[in-house]
Amino acid sequence: MYKIERKKTGYLLTFSGNMDRAEIERWLNESKLALAKESATAFGVIIDMRELAPLPNDAQEVMVEGQGLYKQKGMKRSAVIVANNVTAMQFQRLAKESGIHQWERYLSATTPDCNGKAVAWVKDGTDPDLT
Repeated sequence: MYKIERKKTGYLLTFSGNMDRAEIERWLNESKLALAKESATAFGVIIDMRELAPLPNDAQEVMVEGQGLYKQKGMKRSAVIVANNVTAMQFQRLAKESGIHQWERYLSATTPDCNGKAVAWVKDGTDPDLT
């Protein structure tokens, strides 16, 4: 399951459960529609993956395309909230493939105020790795 929401600081993307290639493709197509209407020249993205299982290989290709799309359309920084190391490592690798790794930070769902730290990163550039 996925959800795309427009917030003050940019987008909140929520991914959960076991997502296959077809569902990631639906997310990509819906993202293209949302980003086509985007008026901001720069925005942040918070990705909540607390309940996401690792993606199958064929879905990962589509996710890389989606990550690149958000960057191309104006994403300046993104924060990813994860509940396990396997998902974190998978998405760190995908971010390197899509070219967004340097603008992305990963927060454990167990980190105190992980939501606040994610917002501080995407809005103000306050690096959660340094605080």
